[in-house]
Amino acid sequence: PIALGILSCLRVFPPDVLRDLLVVGELSLDGRIKETRGVLPVAILAEKEGVEHLIAPIGNVNEASIVRNVQVLGAENLLQIVRFFKGEERLSSPPFGPEEAKDERGESLDFSDIKGHGKAKRALEIAASGSHNVLLIGPPGSGKTMLARRIPSILPPLTYEEALEVTKIHSIAGLLPPYASLLTERPFRSPHHTISDAALIGGGHVPRPGEVSLATHGVLFLDELPEFKRHVLDALRQPLEDGFVTVSRVTGAVTFPARFMLVASMNPCPCGYLGDPKRACRCSLREIRRYRSRLSGPLLDRIDIHIEVPALSVSELSSEREEEPSGRIRERVLRARKIQEERFKGKNIYANSQMTPRLIKRYCPTSPEGLELLGKAVEKLGLSPRSYHKILKLSRTIADLDGKDRIETEHIAEALQYRILDRRMMEGI
Repeated sequence: PIALGILSCLRVFPPDVLRDLLVVGELSLDGRIKETRGVLPVAILAEKEGVEHLIAPIGNVNEASIVRNVQVLGAENLLQIVRFFKGEERLSSPPFGPEEAKDERGESLDFSDIKGHGKAKRALEIAASGSHNVLLIGPPGSGKTMLARRIPSILPPLTYEEALEVTKIHSIAGLLPPYASLLTERPFRSPHHTISDAALIGGGHVPRPGEVSLATHGVLFLDELPEFKRHVLDALRQPLEDGFVTVSRVTGAVTFPARFMLVASMNPCPCGYLGDPKRACRCSLREIRRYRSRLSGPLLDRIDIHIEVPALSVSELSSEREEEPSGRIRERVLRARKIQEERFKGKNIYANSQMTPRLIKRYCPTSPEGLELLGKAVEKLGLSPRSYHKILKLSRTIADLDGKDRIETEHIAEALQYRILDRRMMEGI
């Protein structure tokens, strides 16, 4: 844009051609226009401001063409643009319209690939239905990671608005593949446990979205949760609560969305075999407590479901029984999400997990027997008010899957089963 401004002042081309036109790109020393990050947000801004034409690097044209009311043209070098302004050359347009600008969905992983683990699959179905956070606990090799990686296969498809936001975040981060357009798959981000808090939450001299933002409308999977640094895990608390992160710098503050489903895994103890019927645990009680103390109470409070994933027996692994495919599970998830969509229409939330205490009071009618059971559990386990509300929200999702308007005792009872760590902390292990 600066080079074109100078050339316009030098009357290399008529200045009038720059009206109703936005140009974006990075100029190299040899005159080539290099791809740049953040072109999609620029195109969206152009549409809002009523700009009719956008010239972008040829590699960013597909991305920018997602915006419906802006004509996007691609250029490879500065000379092409000058010749275009003089009427001597035409610039290339994207080979498709905005409605066709989609990425190719690859073959996703399927729950039918996994033998057994019926209880864990049920828990993940509930989690997907209400967008609840999950912690998978089990020995090494029990299937925790396999289960987690199949969660996107049962989540609802992205809406156009969600897909646009996901693509925009990846564009700002510079992570769109070459010539990519609209991203239509839900993100699945799995950072290594050595990640810094800036890389997880977002940061940099020029603020860039972190993993929590890149996982927006998808899944953030933290494998071996206790191996992450304590201050990194504590940094998760605010985005889990608020659904956004603000990166502050001297030059200003930038807010990125961070509305994701947290899925984490951990071993039950440092050696991994506490409670395993085949292998003896080598850890002392002190070592187990130290290992679990890496997870703060406030963080565990924000995880709705704790589910055990035990190692499978030989008979379970060799079973010929057909496992339920992701497509069938997804149908039930979609029905539950539809109920929530109607429930929260006009309230700027879309899932039970996002309910405030006021909305919980309104949308979680519970039977007297269910309330009595919940009250006893809160007293026995010493649950915090946040955990109390988490159980009610989880019970609401279970009732939605059951097609019930009122939360019954069995829904509360099932939700309480998913608070394993609350029980173990009360037992001192």
